[in-house]
Amino acid sequence: MVEVSPVKRDLDKEVLRIFMKSIELLGGPRKLIRYRNLTWLPSLMEACYAVALKNRFKTDEEIARELGVTRQTVRRILESNSLAVMRKLKGEYSGRFDEHIAGGIAKLAWREMRRGREDVEFMIDASRKVLEGLGGPVWAILTLMRVKGLDFPIEDPRVLEERLRGIKVGGEDLGEVARLIGYPVENPAELLSKISRKIKEVGGYY
Repeated sequence: MVEVSPVKRDLDKEVLRIFMKSIELLGGPRKLIRYRNLTWLPSLMEACYAVALKNRFKTDEEIARELGVTRQTVRRILESNSLAVMRKLKGEYSGRFDEHIAGGIAKLAWREMRRGREDVEFMIDASRKVLEGLGGPVWAILTLMRVKGLDFPIEDPRVLEERLRGIKVGGEDLGEVARLIGYPVENPAELLSKISRKIKEVGGYY
């Protein structure tokens, strides 16, 4: 059995709060449905983890090791100019733009959360319900959070069964779906792809 420590669960919850606040800043959960390319989700999730870890007084090197990225990537995320990023998203910038967009959004979301400007628990619950109701990629978000820290490739289905149990997609439990996807799984992107295909086969959903 794979156990997730209370500290890890607490970090994951904090990251989900930052992520959902980021979505609110981008226009709300319904607007997320437009971003169907799953490669976009890990970038924002990665930035949310970096911001959360930095605010737990982790060094850039420690964050890079935790996320499996370079120190330069961590610095780009943490040094991104949030206001410039939001202006870019509003179409106020043209031409070359060097700021890390996901990093800027995540940093701004963190600051807004710290100011206590919303009922974050209610927002998380409402956002999850809206995304699930529209067939959106909330399962992909939660899957990426659950597998954070796992060593890939994964060859034992039991590892993913335990991690993904309880995530529901159209009535299917991803803990059960994980047994059927085919192994080894080389990386998180392949995991999302295999799950998506299997869900279509067994339930015709997403």
